[in-house]
Amino acid sequence: MYAIIDIETTGGNPKRGDRITEIAIFIHDGQRVVDQFVSLVNPERMIPAFITGLTGISNEMVEDAPKFQQIARRVVELTQGCVFVAHNVSFDYGFVAEEFRSLGYDFRRDQLCTVRLSRKLFPCHASYSLGKLCADLRIPLSDRHRAAGDALATVALFERLLAREGELGVAKGTAPAIGLQPQKDWHPDLDPKDVAALPSTTGVYYFYDQDGELIYVGKSKDIKKRVLSHLASKAGQKALEMKARVAAITCEETGSELVALLLESDQIKRHKPLYNRAQRRSLYNFGLFDHYDQRGYHCLSVRKIQGQQMPLTAFGELREGREKLERWARELQLCQKLCGLFESGGACFDLQVRQCKGACVGQEAPEEYNARVDKLLARLAFARQDFLVVEKGRDLRELAVVLVRGGRYVGFGFIQLFEAHSDPELLADCVKPYPDNQDVRRIIAGHLLRAPEARVVPL
Repeated sequence: MYAIIDIETTGGNPKRGDRITEIAIFIHDGQRVVDQFVSLVNPERMIPAFITGLTGISNEMVEDAPKFQQIARRVVELTQGCVFVAHNVSFDYGFVAEEFRSLGYDFRRDQLCTVRLSRKLFPCHASYSLGKLCADLRIPLSDRHRAAGDALATVALFERLLAREGELGVAKGTAPAIGLQPQKDWHPDLDPKDVAALPSTTGVYYFYDQDGELIYVGKSKDIKKRVLSHLASKAGQKALEMKARVAAITCEETGSELVALLLESDQIKRHKPLYNRAQRRSLYNFGLFDHYDQRGYHCLSVRKIQGQQMPLTAFGELREGREKLERWARELQLCQKLCGLFESGGACFDLQVRQCKGACVGQEAPEEYNARVDKLLARLAFARQDFLVVEKGRDLRELAVVLVRGGRYVGFGFIQLFEAHSDPELLADCVKPYPDNQDVRRIIAGHLLRAPEARVVPL
């Protein structure tokens, strides 16, 4: 069974608040239309004038129309067990799925795009837009840019495509799920049903080879779309090699993009998958630590992290840490001896070349020297030392929480809205610990810069 669908909307991006204004659904059994549903929808926001000019749907027309939540059950019942068919299916499916997501419902259907299928079965057309393709194929198209008119034209186009079943290589009446069938360059163990079942939500996905070995970890705002782009890739020897080895795929939804980034980083460092070149570094085994000596000078050192020690920042290798500390010491005229970079019973070498102000031999007061060390530590710390980042969770009933204490990443967790209270410490209780390192601090700082709307809760 197929649900051939067209929608009209207030704009082109459901993630930015655009909503459905009209929906048409025609249920097709592979032979004929057996059921249908057409309705205007109150988008609960103003329809821009240029959209009204395009579709003819005005604010007055939808004022008394049902809201999406009032027709949601009908949409679910009609499309249950059907392939979601549309001309440029990612647009229509994306809007419908987002409407359901706003209601806390995970809408999932196999998808079929008549644009993609037409390119395969009707090649060499100058355009595959619905209007121009229908004109070329002499398919009647009335009420252009209204849901029912466009959906009925898509029904006629779909029936033309089904008539070419010999080229599709499937039995009549079954779903020609192009893009969900195993492709010749896919691993034979990769089940297209598993790919089709992936959610179009934010999270982390995992690729495994035939031996169950994790070979790649990635994150995306749309897991399914990103995975399909990997499986459709034709460029790059490594990409082709990886695609041929993917025998199974799993995913973990996060809702929050920040949590997805943090989880991806953790999983790559923990498992070191073969094809994660960018972050395939060893675990951060070395850290920058500080202490005060008997004279009151603020000293630094790079050394191996032991047990649950929390360094100021972390490094993959001892050499990397020492090189960075040397650079920082030159910039701020810190003493190499007090930074653990030079061993001597007396003055450090830099004092001889006037790069050190003499803290190593007491010529510079501890207060003056420590002020420059504090400048370095301020660079490595967040603007706030103790805070939560609170974002949307995996559904509307949940929040995602990221915790930073003492300027160091602690971990993340999820909490139900009804459990969340005004006390930030209660939010912090849901957090599960994850390793702190330079990468995750950079991820959090970068996310806060890119997403100023992120809710930051001081502790």
